[in-house]
Amino acid sequence: MPAIKTDPEQDLRNKAVLIEEMERQFSPSGLRQRRFRRSQSLFWLAWVNILNGGKRSFDFAISSMLLLACSPLFVSLYCFNLLRRGGVVRSPRLGRWGAVFQEYSFSVGVLRQLPTLVNVWKGDMSLVGPRPVAPTDVSSAERLAWKRLNTRPGFLCLWWIRSRANIAYGSEVDADAEYVDSQSFLGDLGIALRAIPAALYGQGVTLAPDRVDLLGITIHNVTMDEAIEEIVIRARGSVCSQVCFVNADCANIAWDDAEYGAVLKKSDLVLADGIGMKLAGKLLNRNIRQNVNGTDLLPRLCEVLRAEQLGVYLLGGRPGIAADVAQWMATNYPGLSVSGHHHGYFLAQEMPEILAEVRRSGAKILLVAFGVPRQELWISRHLEETGAVVSMGVGGLFDFYSGRVPRAAAWIREIGMEWCYRFVQEPRRMWRRYFVGNVVFLARVVRERCETGNLP
Repeated sequence: MPAIKTDPEQDLRNKAVLIEEMERQFSPSGLRQRRFRRSQSLFWLAWVNILNGGKRSFDFAISSMLLLACSPLFVSLYCFNLLRRGGVVRSPRLGRWGAVFQEYSFSVGVLRQLPTLVNVWKGDMSLVGPRPVAPTDVSSAERLAWKRLNTRPGFLCLWWIRSRANIAYGSEVDADAEYVDSQSFLGDLGIALRAIPAALYGQGVTLAPDRVDLLGITIHNVTMDEAIEEIVIRARGSVCSQVCFVNADCANIAWDDAEYGAVLKKSDLVLADGIGMKLAGKLLNRNIRQNVNGTDLLPRLCEVLRAEQLGVYLLGGRPGIAADVAQWMATNYPGLSVSGHHHGYFLAQEMPEILAEVRRSGAKILLVAFGVPRQELWISRHLEETGAVVSMGVGGLFDFYSGRVPRAAAWIREIGMEWCYRFVQEPRRMWRRYFVGNVVFLARVVRERCETGNLP
């Protein structure tokens, strides 16, 4: 076996570097740095234990009071379940650090999760945390999924609230990771308070008809991800398509405006936007799968368009607004092709030049922000002339992403109160839409329910 040749000079250099590093670490300043890092670690561990202890004490106190207050109901439900040949069901679940515990629940009934409060009282679970999962639901290979095991599973969870409000975009794993990274006492309190209105919205659904009819409008009943996939598939093709977002106000306009209603009927993709459409679907027993609104769709669409190298043109808004949105896209999605932009304040005689500009840009997707119903009517009349393959009306979306109008915080959207936030921002413009229009919309939905006998 041949001898391994070494470089004496290189060996000396390596030894010099090693000696220098040891001198640095064990010098007075190096020792101070090591003690500081060690104290930081100890402080962090102590702080985590204090927080966990405080949360556990709060969970114990609240669950004890709830169990005591609900004890008559608890006994009644237990007897009812025994009569139904049920009783208390024990299901294996993964707790903190992967420890397996038995989750208690009744076999039947709307309040079948009430015994889970016993798990909170025992310390298996917390009042707020990720959803408890069975050991078979989480693979050891799913590194991100295990992040939820850093904390106790919860009686209430962030994903459940978003599902009830039809805004559970992304995955449950992402929502759990978001909760674990940002959990705090005030955050848990906020989730607990948001659970109250969320419980009134009905159950979030993923299985529902592909199309549902609400007040004469055919809704393509898809999720956010499915809507984006459909838009991109159409953008890759050559057949011009129109995409519309419909909320309660749009439904009211379509009721009175026959031309706008006709445009919605012939559009290629009509998406349910807002909590009003979910409530209408619930009343009519025609469940809406997800709140697919343009404001939440745009960032996700930009990600896909950047990957697919598909250009987008922005048309509408006040002078300077579309340019600000284009700048937002360039900053947040570098590499995304913004083919052009133009404000919506142009004269009729300028229309041919604007259409030619959009056509020359080569954009595959055109976003038009003229407001409802003007934008839908304009797209329908000029669908072929723009040269864009997919055109969609996006209403006030440009105002949000230009920074002119702030968007409601996530917790406001999770309880379905974004409309209230918008009213506070612009009361003069929004009061009739929300306090008159929403009442009219729900009255029409109730009348349709009575006329159809609540048939799906």
